Amino acid sequence: MRDLLSAEWMKAWTGRTWLIIAASGAFMCLLASLGYTSGIDKKITEQHMDLSTVTDDSVRAWMMTLLFASLFGAVFVTREYTAGTIGRSVLLSGSRARLFTAKALVGTAMGALSGLLAVALAFATTWGALAASGHSPEITRETWLIAAGILACNVFAGPWGVLLGWIIRHQVGAVVTLLALTLLVDPALQQLAPDVAKFLLTIAMSSVYRDAKPDLLPEPIAVVVIAGWLAAAWFGARKLFLARDIT
Repeated sequence: MRDLLSAEWMKAWTGRTWLIIAASGAFMCLLASLGYTSGIDKKITEQHMDLSTVTDDSVRAWMMTLLFASLFGAVFVTREYTAGTIGRSVLLSGSRARLFTAKALVGTAMGALSGLLAVALAFATTWGALAASGHSPEITRETWLIAAGILACNVFAGPWGVLLGWIIRHQVGAVVTLLALTLLVDPALQQLAPDVAKFLLTIAMSSVYRDAKPDLLPEPIAVVVIAGWLAAAWFGARKLFLARDIT
């Protein structure tokens, strides 16, 4: 299994996919973070915001990296179908079950790296933006909890993307599905039926990175809900991958 994990790890870094996805996520989060820190003096004097709130909002803006961690996981699997190499990968791995597990583990590891990068950039950009305005970030316990939540959500998002990739098996379809769920469907349902929507994966993740929205689950329950979604996706994806034709 060690050799298989090593091979899949090398595949994860092959080409520019990881770089494009990481750069796209960082750019979007950077714009959001700068939006929270811009006009800081006006926000403090006119809107009566304190530096700790601005700091927390700026750091929390990097939660969107979880979407890109899931996108990478989906592409990591579906590009094997696009390139027509999935059959060869199964043969070289020894079995479908071994390949399935290896990709899930590598996807999780890439999600963890995405989370660590997100946290590092969140603090760096917040400090830089506030310093440019003559201020220093006010980092509190809440700030650290937000950062820990962003890291955790990236770790969850990595295998989520991998599992959806196994289920859908089409690169464009998997990417569109993740974008639609994260940016359109789940937020819309939260507006229409918040008592139901809080049990959706994306909304449950909002609890973990401590979003300020109302009607969210307590963090421990949100983690259990996320684990339930991942377990269901694991069961469904594994069963389909083992039962369907390889191509």
